[in-house]
Amino acid sequence: MTASSDHLARRIRFEGPVSVAEFMADALYHPTHGYYMTRDPLGSGGDFTTAPEISQMFGELIGAWCTERWQAIGLPERIHMIELGPGRGTLMADVLRAASVEPEFRRALAVHLVEISPVLRDVQRATLSGETIQFDSIHWHAGLETLPMGPSLIVANEFFDALPIRQFEKTSAGWCERLVTVERENFRFTLSPPLPAHEIPLLSGIRDTAESGAIAEVRPAAAAAAAQIAAQIARFGGSALFIDYGHHLSGTGDTLQSLSEHATTGVLCDPGAADLTAHVDFDAIERSVSADVDVHGPVTQGVFLRRLGIEVRAEALARNTSAAKANDIAKAGRRLVENDQMGSLFKVMALTSRDQSVPPGFDAAQ
Repeated sequence: MTASSDHLARRIRFEGPVSVAEFMADALYHPTHGYYMTRDPLGSGGDFTTAPEISQMFGELIGAWCTERWQAIGLPERIHMIELGPGRGTLMADVLRAASVEPEFRRALAVHLVEISPVLRDVQRATLSGETIQFDSIHWHAGLETLPMGPSLIVANEFFDALPIRQFEKTSAGWCERLVTVERENFRFTLSPPLPAHEIPLLSGIRDTAESGAIAEVRPAAAAAAAQIAAQIARFGGSALFIDYGHHLSGTGDTLQSLSEHATTGVLCDPGAADLTAHVDFDAIERSVSADVDVHGPVTQGVFLRRLGIEVRAEALARNTSAAKANDIAKAGRRLVENDQMGSLFKVMALTSRDQSVPPGFDAAQ
């Protein structure tokens, strides 16, 4: 067993079965053994690849989007550029390069990265050390609680999917919470006793109509984060952009998965040594935010990037380059937007302070 597996097994033997959310939190974020705390999981040598690592076009278009949103709230002299779960810092580097097209915007930015992993913080420092902004104007935070107040542009790309989920299963006796226990050296799922109605955090339409055997997921940490972000935008102005794989409407289904070396593995096989994620419920995200912000989308990532002009950007990058390089640019673009790749699975949602114009990428007329 890995150190993380051994820790979880000892915890379960001492405390009893744990929820899926507790299992995920320990496997991913335990300060000593957690998956994200001990490695750089990104890229060909890691376990998965995110959109910013596929092409610079992704981050550049996000940078142009943020520039337009700064203009939409009146060009404040100071605005917080916040990224949640910034990976290797690649997205932020591309955003800042794109922001250089508008020098006043670039000067207005104060950059804040929400990152819990000490390993990834070091990678981010290396990635961003070559940027033209002063290095001491970049600030790191372990959570949303310490983020500064004020007008903000907030980007979360593949952030919500890694936040822990709770799972509930419909049985002939009623809804039970799915738990994780251990037998000998193996983890397995088990169920709590049937829950009283007031302890089942599901929409009534799902709770009352689901068939026996159905699994439903909720993500309290995502709801709390979205609510906090919305409250900041409502109070101080700005916009937030959420990009993640998931579904438009709440429903049933087991979406928990484990990724290792770019392939799926058993979710209970090797906690702490593989990534654990689940699809984001954008319907639940929208329900969690204040009525004092406007919600736009979700739209698919393919639609969003096409409306922002990814084809035009790809053509510009391909000019005066080799045929091989031009082919790589086109291939990366297709991976980001085509429906059989990332284009339809990934969704994009925006929050804006009230009375702003519809953000780029969300206007069907674009």
